[in-house]
Amino acid sequence: MEVSLQVQRPLGYKAVFNHSTDCFKIKPFLGSFPFARTTLFTPRRSECPASRLPHRVIASASDFSKRRQRRLSNPRSKGPAAKGFTPKTQVGTSTQKRDQKNNSEKEDSSIPTSSESAEPNKTEIESNIALEEESTIELYQKNKVDEGEKEEPKEDIPSMGKELVVGKSNQNVENVSVSKILEDVAGLQKKETILKNDIMSTSRDVASGGKYLDSTETDDTVTVKDESVESNEKIIEDTSIKLKLEVEANLRKQEIDGLAEENFLRGNKIFVYPQVVKPDEDIEMFFNRSFSALKDEPDVLIMGAFNDWRWRSFTIRLNKTHLKGDWWSCQIHVPKEAYKMDFVFFNGQNVYDNNDKKDFCIPVEGGMDVFAFEDFLLEEKRRELEKLAKEQAEKERQEEEQRRIEAEKAASEAERAQARMETERRRQILQQLMKKAARSVDNIWFIEPNEFKGAEKVKLHYNKSSGPLAHANELWIHGGHNNWNDGLTIVEKLVISEREGGDWWYAEVVIPDRSLVLDWVFADGPPKVATMYDNNNYQDFHAIVPKSIPEDLYWVEEEHQIFRKLQEERKLREKAMRAKAEKTARMKAEMKERTLKRFLLSQKHIVYTVPLDIHAGSTVTVLYNPANTSLNGKPEVWFRCSFNRWTHRMGPLPPQRMSPADSGSHVKATVKVPLDAYMMDFVFSEREDGGIFDNKGGMDYHIPVFGGIMKEPPMNIVHIAVEMAPIAKVGGLGDVVTSLSRAVQDLNHNVDIILPKYDCLNLSHVKDLHYQRSYSWGGTEIKVWFGKVEGLSVYFLEPQNGLFWTGCVYGCRNDAERFGFFCHAALEFLLQCGFHPDIIHCHDWSSAPVAWLFKDHYMHYGLSKTRVVFTIHNLEFGAHLIGKAMAYTDKATTVSHAYSKEVAGNPAIAPYLHKFHGILNGIDLDIWDPYNDKFIPISYTSENVVEGKRAAKEALQQRLGLKKSDLPLVGIITRLTHQKGIHLIKHAIWRTLERNGQVVLLGSAPDPRIQNDFMNLANQLHSSHGDHARLCLTYDEPLSHLIYAGADFILVPSIFEPCGLTQLTAMRYGSIPVVRKTGGLYDTVFDVDHDKARAEAEGLEPNGFNFDGADSAGVDYALNRAISAWYDGRDWFYSLCKRVMEQDWSWNRPALDYMELYHAARKY
Repeated sequence: MEVSLQVQRPLGYKAVFNHSTDCFKIKPFLGSFPFARTTLFTPRRSECPASRLPHRVIASASDFSKRRQRRLSNPRSKGPAAKGFTPKTQVGTSTQKRDQKNNSEKEDSSIPTSSESAEPNKTEIESNIALEEESTIELYQKNKVDEGEKEEPKEDIPSMGKELVVGKSNQNVENVSVSKILEDVAGLQKKETILKNDIMSTSRDVASGGKYLDSTETDDTVTVKDESVESNEKIIEDTSIKLKLEVEANLRKQEIDGLAEENFLRGNKIFVYPQVVKPDEDIEMFFNRSFSALKDEPDVLIMGAFNDWRWRSFTIRLNKTHLKGDWWSCQIHVPKEAYKMDFVFFNGQNVYDNNDKKDFCIPVEGGMDVFAFEDFLLEEKRRELEKLAKEQAEKERQEEEQRRIEAEKAASEAERAQARMETERRRQILQQLMKKAARSVDNIWFIEPNEFKGAEKVKLHYNKSSGPLAHANELWIHGGHNNWNDGLTIVEKLVISEREGGDWWYAEVVIPDRSLVLDWVFADGPPKVATMYDNNNYQDFHAIVPKSIPEDLYWVEEEHQIFRKLQEERKLREKAMRAKAEKTARMKAEMKERTLKRFLLSQKHIVYTVPLDIHAGSTVTVLYNPANTSLNGKPEVWFRCSFNRWTHRMGPLPPQRMSPADSGSHVKATVKVPLDAYMMDFVFSEREDGGIFDNKGGMDYHIPVFGGIMKEPPMNIVHIAVEMAPIAKVGGLGDVVTSLSRAVQDLNHNVDIILPKYDCLNLSHVKDLHYQRSYSWGGTEIKVWFGKVEGLSVYFLEPQNGLFWTGCVYGCRNDAERFGFFCHAALEFLLQCGFHPDIIHCHDWSSAPVAWLFKDHYMHYGLSKTRVVFTIHNLEFGAHLIGKAMAYTDKATTVSHAYSKEVAGNPAIAPYLHKFHGILNGIDLDIWDPYNDKFIPISYTSENVVEGKRAAKEALQQRLGLKKSDLPLVGIITRLTHQKGIHLIKHAIWRTLERNGQVVLLGSAPDPRIQNDFMNLANQLHSSHGDHARLCLTYDEPLSHLIYAGADFILVPSIFEPCGLTQLTAMRYGSIPVVRKTGGLYDTVFDVDHDKARAEAEGLEPNGFNFDGADSAGVDYALNRAISAWYDGRDWFYSLCKRVMEQDWSWNRPALDYMELYHAARKY
């Protein structure tokens, strides 16, 4: 006999016992199973959802005896339906059809009938839950459907839409259906019989009382509703659940047995149950020890993780099972993020079965894929970083709060000590004063009443004829108390007294509170009006207050008041300092943001992005104009992109053919930016497979990405130089070394500097200088010292052969030998101390030997990953050494774009133009900052530039003895050499005076002849134009700051200028530069009349006046226009001052350019 159980849809026990049903119908039913009887619970259709589908049990008619039905009518019971008991709506039997017909207006017509679902040669049994013999079959089916709700269909397991065949089937589940059902029926039958008797009894009781839920009654179905049935329903529910679990367990056991036997026969070491592993579920892992290297081991453990060993590692001990074939098993939970499970087995010590070194793995289906998991990890990382950032911020806040508390405590203690000292000083003075004080002086003054105290009103009498005020028309008293402790507190006019015996006058005076002594003088008028005084021969008048507060109490209160005043003053200072520091930081951040935007737009004529600021996780469009590149005219342009300096985990993206943009000659491509990107990298090519490339001259295109969870790893840069400001500064090289290093360090990179330890170092600027170690090289011992300069780590090399004990930086006959030794010693220091820098940066001829010494002696001996960058600051010195360094260096720079073009034809440079770049220098915003400059009278920004510069000009005029007048003032700050255009400087001085302007020069000449020439000029000007011109032929740091702030114009007429910092500093202080077009002057100063387009190409506005040529006509052209602009359009001129102050000529932009160069060097 073969029984087929057909499942139409999943039906869990919660669906069968539904809380929302208020009643049920009891319908005993005798089926045609030869061994069973079934009672059907049929819900009232009028009160149950019509959408519930029947649960069908289908049996072949040929295999069963003819069924006979038995009906039993029961009275309906009043009361609520059992809790949780809501059978699904059944397909009607013949009796139910009659009920349906009688109640057609109340019932849902969509409920199917038995005829609608009948099949040929089959009898369909419909029920929701069974209580007797036939219920076992139906409940068994329900249990399997419930199991299907919880788990996906498994191979060889009955489930939704499949038939469970019991009998001859030899599938994995064998002979379980009928035989097992017969075994499980017995216990349920007994309980059902008891329950049926209880229901019948209850029904009779209810019927006799005449209490029915519904007056409508049929001959075969009665609706019963009684609270007493609830406990019996609970028994049914519990029993069905228990039976369900038992059936599920038996089915599971049977299936696992089958899987174990099958895998054992196939020689498989492992299998899992369920066989399809899904995320966020438990699985059971089975391992056959007998097939493994662990066959003789008493302990078996599994060690694993998910997603290629990157997620949720675990180690679990396996237990021996009942299965045949030495199977061991354990339970494992598969996390929801899993797409793969990786594992090995071991004995808990050192014996492993790792699948022949390939590890075991099982795919997880229906969850994340590898890309979704990568995004998940990135989001996890982001959350972790945010959490760490918050924790770090909170930690820093607490530390700052603790420092503030400690500082407050220390400051309060210092203020208390200061208050005690001040109180003691005042006490001594006042005590001496009280010894001299009196209650009256005969024939001069007296007070009535004779006894008085603070806050009382007295009359103070004065004999006018006793002193210098005898002929005054008015008399006034100017008074205070306690040695004028609170200043002027008494001002009263005296009136004539009727007292005889002199010219007596008096004033009514209120005695100040807490007075010990009164202090006063007499005058012929009120304060600021009086011209004559009687001050008791410069001793002032003093009177004892007879009823004053106790002196000890007074001094206690006085000390407290002094302490409170000191506290308030300090807090006001601190508040002002904090506000100023916050504003400074905000202005620097805003300037940095503007510079970054300018940096991103600097290649707009070639490439730019929409949006301009690229954020991780966003989609960005890259627009490219091939017309301005090597791909001009190519029929196709291909976009080749990656991230994080071409090191992103996903590798380069597939080449993408760019499509025409909406306007112009641009083409475009769209890219999804990953969450872990910090840099976007790309180049362009003419074909998918390459061909001609536009890679920005070997630099590649790079655009920073914001908001990513990964930050760019720091690069390690070492500068080897012979100058460093401010400890060993001779020229601009020292400024560049310090300022560039600080700017790169601010970008979160690691920077170290190696410098000779001259005996003339300015050690006052070195913090924590200490001896670190020694090493030997070149036949001598070299001592290494370490210290911090401007926040930078500096290693000082001191060879004991005395090469740097000369009292100077330059100027020795053997400078080339000295610096050559230093370069070799610096590289030896890096090697012996285990340094592995990414970049070694050397400067000018003095450290040029580093380039070839590194390549010849060190590159292949421990420093193979290091690259060399060489910067030319001035080609006028050491051209031979510079040329040799150019041959060996990986990348070379000079200090401006224009200067790089000017020297491109030099034999030392020309062969190496492919690696030669111009990068502007910058100025240090902390040193040159008009908002925090202690050398100028008032702080100012672009917001109050007019006020600030006016005050500075007045202070400059006063200091130099110039006429205090509102005239155009031209400043010149320079070394007096032919390079600086000294003949143009002389002409400009006279031209400024002709235009009724003022001129100030600060500088000196290394050549004595030039120095004497300018001294003569200074004397001549002092005689003829002493109130309009002043030449200060020395170097004066404070005065230079005052000139930058007080001048209207700064003149820089250099014949050649590799970069120039003077014009940049001038603009920082709102002074307008007047320059000759050369080198860095051309790159930074854009003429207000002629360079608007050139300025716009750099993302700037015109900012000064410039001229060509090197004659007087050229300088006149620029200087005349500048002075005329000052006279003719003062508002326009002030707006120009504001504009140049807001331009960023710091190291913000050059630092970004240098980082691009460093990365490009590392590619080779």
